[in-house]
Amino acid sequence: MSKCGRERNKKVLQFENVAFSYHDKKQGRSVPVLQNINIDMYDREFIAIIGPSGSGKSTLFRLISGLENPDEGRIFINGEVQKCRLGKVGYMPQQDLLMPWRTVIENAALPLELKGVRKEEAHKQILPLLEEFGLRGMEHRFPHELSGGMKQRVSFLRTSLSGSNVLLLDEPFSALDAITRLSMQEWLMNQWEKRKATIVLVTHDVSEALFLADRIFIFTERPVRSLQEVNVPLGRPRRLNDLNEPAIISLKNDLIEQLRGKVIT
Repeated sequence: MSKCGRERNKKVLQFENVAFSYHDKKQGRSVPVLQNINIDMYDREFIAIIGPSGSGKSTLFRLISGLENPDEGRIFINGEVQKCRLGKVGYMPQQDLLMPWRTVIENAALPLELKGVRKEEAHKQILPLLEEFGLRGMEHRFPHELSGGMKQRVSFLRTSLSGSNVLLLDEPFSALDAITRLSMQEWLMNQWEKRKATIVLVTHDVSEALFLADRIFIFTERPVRSLQEVNVPLGRPRRLNDLNEPAIISLKNDLIEQLRGKVIT
């Protein structure tokens, strides 16, 4: 049983002997990124992925989301091989990508509209969620009227409304100032605790990974042949002060040293 009390019995995301290469036009050859990767992620886990720039983290997300397909191997979502994975998982990119001509409620409604839900019905479903997401009274505001943290809340709400139980978050707080980022980390944890979803977070912030995740996967080589896995030795609920525990400080320092030694240029 994991530290957060969730049994690892239902796999929601699996990579089975997955390999992927991209074509380098300058060199005129294929460059391997992943080689025979095997990953299991479980129901309602919070997974963090860390690694130096260029190590393959974004490639992993592109494969999960269906923007790329593996050269070899299979990818399972909720126990089924999904050859076409577009729309099968929720995806929140680094930038909020809110449509500037749409209000908060109209931006949040986009995934429901794409499923054919009528505009009025979509708004009816979203209105009760606005207070929970800290957006009460903001439904008719446009993105330029929102703070950075509020924009990310709208983006996460939109991602949650994808209907998937697997949510991919690609450095969602990297553009925020330090204080807002800490506040958003606490908010995200609270949202995750309320929802029946598995979250996979890419981050360059080791402290963020330790605070949020049950397990951390580390990219340490290129091409990636295996992912080092670390179980975070913290129970739940958590507080930011838990990061000051001696064991966590030691683990943080170890992870930083690993990443410093694997910078990819």
